[in-house]
Amino acid sequence: MRDKAPTPEQMDELLRFLPLFEQPGRTFMERWAGGEPTGDGAVTTRYPVYPEEVVAFFLLAGQTIWSDFDYKPAEARAMLEDDALVESATLDEIKTMLTYCVRGERFCDGHWAAVLESGRVQALLRRLKALRASVEE
Repeated sequence: MRDKAPTPEQMDELLRFLPLFEQPGRTFMERWAGGEPTGDGAVTTRYPVYPEEVVAFFLLAGQTIWSDFDYKPAEARAMLEDDALVESATLDEIKTMLTYCVRGERFCDGHWAAVLESGRVQALLRRLKALRASVEE
C-alpha cells in the first residue's frame, strides 16, 4: 500500500468533492429505504440511500491507490478523531483514515453519512488539498 503515491490528477479527482461536501446545510443521505414486508412474511433490512455524489466519492476513495490494506479499524478511527493528527497527516495516514471511512459502511449502515456529517471527511480532503498544493506537476 505505502509504496505508490497517488498522482496529482488522482488527488484532484478526490478534491473535486470538497466544495460539494462543504456546502452549508448539506445533507449526505437522502433517506432510509427497506424495512417493509415483502408479502411473503419477510421484512427487508433498512439501508441508507445516498446522493449520487456521495456514492461516487466513496467508490473513488475505495480504489486501490487510496487503500491501506493493513489498516486497523480502531486505530484508524482514533486517528480520524484526532484533529491535530488530521491537520498534519501524511499521505499514508490519509489513506489509512480514508480506508476506515470507506469500509465502515460494510459494518454499519449510515457510516458514510456519519463521517461526512461530522466533517471528518472534509477535514481529510482539506489536508489532502494542502499536500496537493506542495506537489509539483
